Amino acid sequence: MAEKTFDELYVKINEYIHKEEDLALIKKAYLFAYEKHKNQYRKSGQPYIIHPIAVTYILAELHVGPNTLIAGILHDVVEDTDTTLEDLTEMFNADVAEIVDGVTKVSQLKFTSLEKKQAATHQKMLLAMAKDIRVILVKLADRLHNMRTMDFMAPDKQKRISNETLEIYAPLAHRLGIFTIKAELEDRSLKYLDPEAYEEISTKIEKRKNSKDDIISKMTSEITEYLKNEAPNVKDASIKGRIKGIYSIYKKMKSQNKRFEDLYDIFALRVIVNEVGECYQILGIIHSHYTPIPARIKDYIAVPKPNMYQSLHTTVIAHGGQTFEVQIRTKEMDTIAELGVAAHWAYKENVEYSKDREQFEIAQKLKWYGELLNYDEGSSDAEAYVDAVHQDFLDKYIYVYTPQGEVIDLPVGATPIDFAYRIHTNLGNTCVGATVNGRIVPLSYELQTSDICSIRTSKTSFGPSEDWLNICKTVNAKHKIKAFLNKQNRDILIQKGQDSVEKELVTQQIDIELTDRFVKENFTKQNINTLDELYLNVGKGIISVKTVSSKLLGNMQTSEEALQKQMDRSNKILIQTTTNSETGVIVDGLTNPQIKLGNCCSPIPGDKIWGYISKGNGIVVHRSGCNNLEFLTSNRLLELRWAKNINRQYPVWIKISANQAQSLVADIINTVSSSGLNVLSISCNNNDNLQSLVKLKLLVHNITELNTLIVNLKKVKQVINIERDNQ
Repeated sequence: MAEKTFDELYVKINEYIHKEEDLALIKKAYLFAYEKHKNQYRKSGQPYIIHPIAVTYILAELHVGPNTLIAGILHDVVEDTDTTLEDLTEMFNADVAEIVDGVTKVSQLKFTSLEKKQAATHQKMLLAMAKDIRVILVKLADRLHNMRTMDFMAPDKQKRISNETLEIYAPLAHRLGIFTIKAELEDRSLKYLDPEAYEEISTKIEKRKNSKDDIISKMTSEITEYLKNEAPNVKDASIKGRIKGIYSIYKKMKSQNKRFEDLYDIFALRVIVNEVGECYQILGIIHSHYTPIPARIKDYIAVPKPNMYQSLHTTVIAHGGQTFEVQIRTKEMDTIAELGVAAHWAYKENVEYSKDREQFEIAQKLKWYGELLNYDEGSSDAEAYVDAVHQDFLDKYIYVYTPQGEVIDLPVGATPIDFAYRIHTNLGNTCVGATVNGRIVPLSYELQTSDICSIRTSKTSFGPSEDWLNICKTVNAKHKIKAFLNKQNRDILIQKGQDSVEKELVTQQIDIELTDRFVKENFTKQNINTLDELYLNVGKGIISVKTVSSKLLGNMQTSEEALQKQMDRSNKILIQTTTNSETGVIVDGLTNPQIKLGNCCSPIPGDKIWGYISKGNGIVVHRSGCNNLEFLTSNRLLELRWAKNINRQYPVWIKISANQAQSLVADIINTVSSSGLNVLSISCNNNDNLQSLVKLKLLVHNITELNTLIVNLKKVKQVINIERDNQ
């Protein structure tokens, strides 16, 4: 393959860029790169400058903008010469410098192994790509030219780079819909990884192309005649014949354990038309003349693939018995099918350019790209980061539909939990079940392409359990589940610490308000700077309540005013205990009111509560979020509070969804008993989906005790979900 010259590159760029100032800047970039690389040579012995020219030519074929072209020319000057990013910003602009920075390898960093260096390079590229899609376009062009010129490298390096290309770069090109680059990267990788298979398949493909009885030519002629006679309204239709790529055929031979001659769908025709309606018209004509295979009819026009690909696919049996795939699409769809995201955002002169708007539009069009934006940038483990992105986005994937018809792409083996978290974090956190194709399925169900998945949620759900970490497939879902569980455990410990501190303050009759300032003044040496952090450390047992009260007592003034405040505080406590009913609920301003705890929601200390002034039953207490509150007259509602240091227990109901197991009920009872609580009643029912529904009535002192039990119950292997329930 002859290398391009700058003159040829300039002609290519001139096809769509005409502004003199842009062309002048591109020339300036070339002259600068030529000067910087003039004493550098490639393994082939050719001047190094041919590489950035070739990379930029590939970018020009994608019709990228001027800054991306300039970055293509300059993409190696920071790594391989004494040029800095500041130099590029000053000579060109910050936009160019940012793209080059995203593309630049991390060779200046020190790594303990080659694998870690590669992982860090990929991590930097993927993070930069999440900020600016142009980075990956330059990187793909860079890799494509390197693959075209690998003959001069050592065999071990050829294989390493080819493996890396198949693992990272070809899947990225596929995800971005850039088929032309994806297919060439795959074929060239196979050339070095299995040269015998590559040569055998390519030779057989050439023989088929040169055959006088070429079936592609026959089919093309037949369909052309059918369209002429039966669709005279379809103007300018073109038909392209193709044979699958070498690597695609190789994969099919391996996965199906077949010879080249035994593959029936390596042939394909593309019918290109002007209007969407014509696509469906032509599909009908083809089916009237050839026998279609029903399971292989796909409508990617109505439901595009996640990489924006649109086309009608049908596999038919030709007149000679040969099975044949026909793809029908418009011209615009065909361009996007070949160039993907690059075609959709091809540079147009005199159109205002906004990088931020372009990134937003891409995230809207490519759902997986929008998810990539949310990945943890601060990950110090480059290998873990790259593995996570590869597993969630670059491995084989399936297409699952929402009830509204939106396509969600997930890795093979994904479950409804992965589906829920891919849509929204809160949907995953409140998930209590799933329906697939109208049938209730367990959360461990492995989704399949074309499944329609609906997630059932509950406001009273206690959120994901640790067992979900073993059920879900995507790193994204695991990360969000761990974040929820960590926060849940932290909240329980904070509440436990706060209860302990407040109880100690009542005992010591200390009336000083705890603040962040107090914490900073007294606990900074222990690396505790906020009130929540103090409560957390008390809850963990790291800081004792006696230490907190001692610090407070040391800060108290001994003036008459301070003594009076202590006396007032003592009187207030006395009043509260006398006005508190046996329910533990305080109604400010009332002494010994008639209070009843609502059976509908079973409130317990720690719940935010409201009182409803009923006729004949006094004040009925409901917890915030109780469904009955919606139907009560608002002017008869009072906001209530719990007394402190309540020494009684309250009934509460919980509902546990779990996988069926003989030991399930015993495991649940043992967990409750080991938490120091008593079971008042228990019932268990099984459904047809291999799930059990266990309802428990317990006695607890407060919400902290209940939440601690929930955390322990979630550790029971079979448990899927736990919710607060009504009687």
